[in-house]
Amino acid sequence: MFSRRRTVRLETERIVLRLPVHSDFAAWTALRIESRDFLTPWEPVWSADHLSRKSFTNRVYWAGRASRGGTALPLFLLRRDGVLLGAITLDNIRRGPAQTGTIGYWIGQPFARQGYMREAIGALVHHAFSALDLSRVEAACLPENAASRGVLERSGFKYEGVAQSYLQINGRWRNHVLYANLRGDRRGRSEAR
Repeated sequence: MFSRRRTVRLETERIVLRLPVHSDFAAWTALRIESRDFLTPWEPVWSADHLSRKSFTNRVYWAGRASRGGTALPLFLLRRDGVLLGAITLDNIRRGPAQTGTIGYWIGQPFARQGYMREAIGALVHHAFSALDLSRVEAACLPENAASRGVLERSGFKYEGVAQSYLQINGRWRNHVLYANLRGDRRGRSEAR
């Protein structure tokens, strides 16, 4: 379980990952609006109140509860100068014999393809394996999302298969390709697609 006393803060050379706070609302809303066309093909349909302050407040409270409860670790990615870049979440953390969690992430369009998400994934996976003692971190993305597949593969994730009708994306049930990163992974590179 995560510590109730200490806030998780992960740092890399260029970014800081931390829980969202109420004062992030304006930056989050602006980045989501600016990146809407870039993000919506890959995400579930945004609710009518997706960009509202109330919805964001609920997101902040959920992030705190989930982190304290050890069920998820929802983090914002910030450049060292404080600019919000996107978010990454380690979710569905399962203990017992599974010791696994699932990551999901998004990056604002102005910051895409600059290596920020690879840094974030690396930091979060390291934290999952070392501090949280997980054995497996999973991820899924649409088969045609070459950027997401590439960042996962460059981050040590290996292709495992296809999940039929895995999530509703942009209003339709969509198949997803599944990837996993294992602590102490000795599997060779997978060429299967």
